[in-house]
Amino acid sequence: MTKKALLAIGAVVLCSACGAPSLRYKYEVNKLASQGNFGQAADYVNAKAKNNYGKRDVLLYELDLGALLHDAQDFAQSDILFASAQQHITDSYTKSVSASAARFVINDLTTPYYAANYETALTFFYRAMNFLQQNDIMSAGVEARKAVFFLDHLRADKKSGYNDDPFVQYMASLIFESTGELSDARIARTNALNAYAKHGWTKPNFSVPSNWQDYAEVIILHYVGKIPLKKSQTIQLAWHRALILADSPVEGESPIAPEVENAISAGLTGSAVTVAYPVLESQPYHITGSSAVIGGQRFAMQKMTDVSELVEQDLREKLPGIWFRLATRAVLKRVAAVQARHAVDGSGSESDRYGSSGWLAEMAVSLLSAATEKADTRQWFTLPAQIYMTRAFVPPGTQNIQLLLTDSNGNIIKQHTFENVTVPKAGRVFLHHRTAY
Repeated sequence: MTKKALLAIGAVVLCSACGAPSLRYKYEVNKLASQGNFGQAADYVNAKAKNNYGKRDVLLYELDLGALLHDAQDFAQSDILFASAQQHITDSYTKSVSASAARFVINDLTTPYYAANYETALTFFYRAMNFLQQNDIMSAGVEARKAVFFLDHLRADKKSGYNDDPFVQYMASLIFESTGELSDARIARTNALNAYAKHGWTKPNFSVPSNWQDYAEVIILHYVGKIPLKKSQTIQLAWHRALILADSPVEGESPIAPEVENAISAGLTGSAVTVAYPVLESQPYHITGSSAVIGGQRFAMQKMTDVSELVEQDLREKLPGIWFRLATRAVLKRVAAVQARHAVDGSGSESDRYGSSGWLAEMAVSLLSAATEKADTRQWFTLPAQIYMTRAFVPPGTQNIQLLLTDSNGNIIKQHTFENVTVPKAGRVFLHHRTAY
């Protein structure tokens, strides 16, 4: 075997270690979250970080851990992680697209983790909530402004699919109201309502009394459930189908027509290849809603966002590009195997193939190529499935607030109490509770 061939195979072996957080790991984290042990879940993430997050996945680690620490009420440490995550997201936009070329040769896991647009938007929400829980309304206002700036540019750059976030816009409008930026609040609220209509989601309808200045406002957010998890699906793809997909670039990807022609000339159209791609697996949870009781008055919670739906939408948008790269890699890897055989024994005939050193070279390259074909199942998986909210206008003062947690039939199965909540007249307080059970 030639020196170049050996170097190529060595590179494939080294890159075969590229991976993603395992499904078993995600199950264990979700199990702890389901028990309400968010601090323990965060400790588990830290303990298992080396085996599940590589150098390319620092951003993913920060997102996963940041959300868990937020739910564990460790708002300061959570914000440190989200601040770093936002910087990594910003840095990723400045990198050359050439850095992703290895996706066409090895697998999609060779690139750093790039946050989906909905994930980026949610980083602003989490940071704003971290600040609100620490009574830092001005810093929350900074995050609200960053959020609407990001979403304004997203609407301008992306005309279809996910290009705005109604929930993040609505939260920004509330924060702008609290900081006295009423014009910005009106704009964000209008964008929120427009985005709700675009998504086909029910617009929130909260009753605000005309004399609201005489009341205290309590805003409660309930993070519900677990989002679907990405897992790898393996199928046999016929070569003729692979060739069609590989010659159909999307998302600005470039075709590789010469390699495709080489594959066809090598007589590959009668073969098949095993490929892996990501699919979603729903995660069960029993608490699907809630209501709040304040001073004997019950307030309904309204669904503000469906993160699970955003996860599904994002994968649907990305699947054409995933399939294109997958098929392109299949063609390139098969071409590499055939070329390895030709380079060793100098013969392309099938009659002298078996038992030759060329055939062994082809087999070695094929096996290594198969070992590197992995689906990219990376995702910010510690997010809730949905987020519910209520705006309750109550007499000012200090009181305990009950959150009644219900199943899909409306039965109360658990409750959570926010103790000694003080809200001044014409003031506003933000509370949050997470359930993953």
